[in-house]
Amino acid sequence: MEQRILGRTGRSVSIVGLGTWQLGADWGDVDETAALDVLGASVDAGVTFFDTADVYGDGRSETVIGRFRRENPSAPLTVATKMGRRGPQEPGEFTLANFRAWTDRSRANLGVDRLDLVQLHCPPTPVFSSDAVYDALDTLVEEGAIANYGVSVETCAEALAAIARPGTASVQIILNAFRLKPLDEVLPAALAAGVGIIARVPLASGLLTGRYTAQTTFAADDHRNYNRDGGSFDVGETFSGVDYAQGVAAAREFSALVESTMPGTAPAAAAIAWIASLPGVTSVIPGARNRAQAESNAAAGALTVPSALDAGVHEIYDRSFREAVHPRW
Repeated sequence: MEQRILGRTGRSVSIVGLGTWQLGADWGDVDETAALDVLGASVDAGVTFFDTADVYGDGRSETVIGRFRRENPSAPLTVATKMGRRGPQEPGEFTLANFRAWTDRSRANLGVDRLDLVQLHCPPTPVFSSDAVYDALDTLVEEGAIANYGVSVETCAEALAAIARPGTASVQIILNAFRLKPLDEVLPAALAAGVGIIARVPLASGLLTGRYTAQTTFAADDHRNYNRDGGSFDVGETFSGVDYAQGVAAAREFSALVESTMPGTAPAAAAIAWIASLPGVTSVIPGARNRAQAESNAAAGALTVPSALDAGVHEIYDRSFREAVHPRW
């Protein structure tokens, strides 16, 4: 699989990585054997980048990845984790003392002395402009607890604030066919600054697979059920913040577009490949619940995206989502 340099980390990572939220919680149950199989299938398919967080299953995702690394010491992996959502979401919580405690826990979960990449996990907006926060992150690098730091953001404005900081190695942001605002300013700014872009929620929580209907139901512990109104975290994380019924209708259009421009290609694979083709994107991190999904996602990294698909993506977005989505994030 093609490898790209992840911004200021200097590390080479696969253009399709693996997001591991679903291996911890919030997507229904995935047992440890199945989780390890997903990790193994991904690596076998050329994936060299895993993304996790200390709150995914209260550390379960990190722990499973730690076990996988111990059992596969030769696997060429970069593991990014996140911190900042274990306590109250108040700017005053983002201190060096808390950073040390959170990264110590992640290091223990992952079984490493130094974390490859730690990202602030969608903290309150003022955090992105705090000199003290970046000083604390620099201290963790100096102390050897982390090799690099980045941010995971909800909005483009937060991304731009972080990109302007010289120590920011990467920005993780929601980017998919139903969320195009990052193309306006964030991707060009990151490219100019040498900051990596990690594209999350690439399938709009599964909408872009084309498999959902108005009658599709989700488990009680699945965020696609309990967070549709944004009651638990930013609603933009669930179906990219689009209205579910409208998203299902637009996904049907997207599937038809894929069939007409990339015959025989699965909509999910086309959606991932389209993101990976964008200038400035380093890695796309779809999740996977089983080996087949992991293999299919990774294979998308080898697809060539025709200009007609790109034009169609913009047309669907402009007509269906721009007015509702573009001003919010």
